[in-house]
Amino acid sequence: MPEETSVVTKKDYGLSVLAGFLIGLLLLPVLKAAKPALYDQFALVSIPFFLIVTPFGLVIAHYISKKIAIVWQLAKFVIIGVMNTLVDLGILALLIFVFRAFFQIDSSLVVLAGVSAYSFYKAVSFILANINSYYWNKYWTFSQNSKKKAGTEFLQFFTVSLIGFLLNVFMASYVFRAINPFAGLNPDQWALIGALAGSIAGLAWNFIGYKFIVFKK
Repeated sequence: MPEETSVVTKKDYGLSVLAGFLIGLLLLPVLKAAKPALYDQFALVSIPFFLIVTPFGLVIAHYISKKIAIVWQLAKFVIIGVMNTLVDLGILALLIFVFRAFFQIDSSLVVLAGVSAYSFYKAVSFILANINSYYWNKYWTFSQNSKKKAGTEFLQFFTVSLIGFLLNVFMASYVFRAINPFAGLNPDQWALIGALAGSIAGLAWNFIGYKFIVFKK
């Protein structure tokens, strides 16, 4: 089936603005947890910046898609991917902040409980992020009004996402452990290269799986 020609609608602009707002907002708890100094610097500009950049990027994708049609879907997929990553990390950071008491008592038993708690928090954030991703990709990226049962479709979506996650981890680990650093990169820098390779592999699989399996027209 040929790619659909991109048409920028008010819905596209509205959703891109909403996505930009959410990206800017969700970035704040992540910065607060990762680098408080950066949070102090970017707290006021994060939301306005992404409110402008996100719809602007969509307009650029629209013009490129006149030559390469699939860029239109890819652009929306990337926007949702960024937002979804921040949903995952933001919820995780929020849960850790709220239940920080699990990590503050000095005993081996509570340390083990803390590790279990972290795994639970990560599972919750991953599931909620996938629910968010499902609806955005279904109704915006792939404009799908499927007749599949919602439960079946979401199960397919979750399975594709889980495989993408495992592929991400496998590829990142393989690059980091099996390939020696080159171009003068140190181990920390090479670890980031591995993470980038894993992210690319996972995102490529997710896009293909969503397009040709979950939301196949």
